[in-house]
Amino acid sequence: MQYLMQLGIILAVSFAGEVLNALLPLPVPASVYGLCLMLALLATGVLKPAQIQPVSRFLIAVMPVMFLPTCVGIMDVADQLLPVLLPFLVVCIVGSALVMVVSGRVAQAAIRRERGARQ
Repeated sequence: MQYLMQLGIILAVSFAGEVLNALLPLPVPASVYGLCLMLALLATGVLKPAQIQPVSRFLIAVMPVMFLPTCVGIMDVADQLLPVLLPFLVVCIVGSALVMVVSGRVAQAAIRRERGARQ
């Protein structure tokens, strides 16, 4: 029952992101709204990390499986992708590298901030 409650919280925040996407006339994906809402809830203490941690860990563990439909979709349109393969690969590689660098820097800053708060 605990896992269903945790999953329900995550799905409710995701649904709130979908609602915001429908209501606000901004070109922002619903998932980004949901992530911002989750961040706000966690940062303000309304939602404690322990309240969603087990299900969150499970979802992160199965995340690679979530990319399979995308890979199959890319294989399905490979003939259309071939003319723009080089720019596509450059964007994928540069984008991935940029995400890794920014994520690493943010994680390092958060760790330094937490260590500073403890001392």
